Amino acid sequence: MKLIGKQSLQDFIGRHADTRSQIESWKAEVEEAKWSTPHEIKSKYPKASILKNQNVIFDICRNKYRLWAKVNYKNGLVLIKNIGTHKEYEKWEII
Repeated sequence: MKLIGKQSLQDFIGRHADTRSQIESWKAEVEEAKWSTPHEIKSKYPKASILKNQNVIFDICRNKYRLWAKVNYKNGLVLIKNIGTHKEYEKWEII
């Protein structure tokens, strides 16, 4: 998959150093992946929340942080929409 919005992940790591290893691993796994269905994401990330309109929420650091991505399965794209603390996530308007 082609990952778009990597800079927002780097910025987040700069503010939350405890996320570095998990985010770096997640990025590498996504870039190697070839997801064609939400089921394929769930098989790799069972705790991921598959939402409408190709939105997916990934848990980072045991649900301390949340990563919102939009997955375009047809074109092989994963767009980082937002990343934040669980408290910040509760305020996001995911459409």
